[in-house]
Amino acid sequence: VDYDESRLHHVHTKVEGWIGRLYVSTTGQTVRSGAPLFNLYSPELVSTQEEYLLALRAGAGSALLESVRRRLELWDIPESQVREIESTGKPKTYIDIASHASGIVVEKKALDGMRAMPGEDLYLIADLSQVWVTASIYEYELPLVRVGQPAAVTLSYFPGDTFVGRIAYIYPYLDERTRTAQVRLEFDNSDLKLKPGMYANV
Repeated sequence: VDYDESRLHHVHTKVEGWIGRLYVSTTGQTVRSGAPLFNLYSPELVSTQEEYLLALRAGAGSALLESVRRRLELWDIPESQVREIESTGKPKTYIDIASHASGIVVEKKALDGMRAMPGEDLYLIADLSQVWVTASIYEYELPLVRVGQPAAVTLSYFPGDTFVGRIAYIYPYLDERTRTAQVRLEFDNSDLKLKPGMYANV
């Protein structure tokens, strides 16, 4: 059983800064899309907010305002925080950085007070509502399987339970040692019974 790679989400900043408070401080925590993970102090973010407020007060043209606002959006500053800056007329020293996906934190590198660089992975969030199962089949069995075919899985952890999924992909090469091919199966996992790392019979 493995993570569905299309449902893994890396969290990083797009601007250099320092982490203030962690709202999500441990691996294994469940997070919701839009919920804050931590807040960040960035001199560049503060100066951009000040630039935005100056443009607002000066009644600058819409092109300039839109340019600065767009910069904040590209740095993933949510609309709600931009409105708060507008209403208070003051830049926020610390900006909340939110999760873009719902799921479970499977890796956390963010620490209180650490310096965060653009592109540095701080969290890895996995949506486990669907998982992959990778099965090994012998080469003589290849003609018997096809994409879209249903597949049943049993696990020793849940005697008597059968999980039904489907074949999503057949890898186009074999393991020369074992003469087996890898087949990727997709399973609904809304009850989170299937956990990455488990072994199963297909």
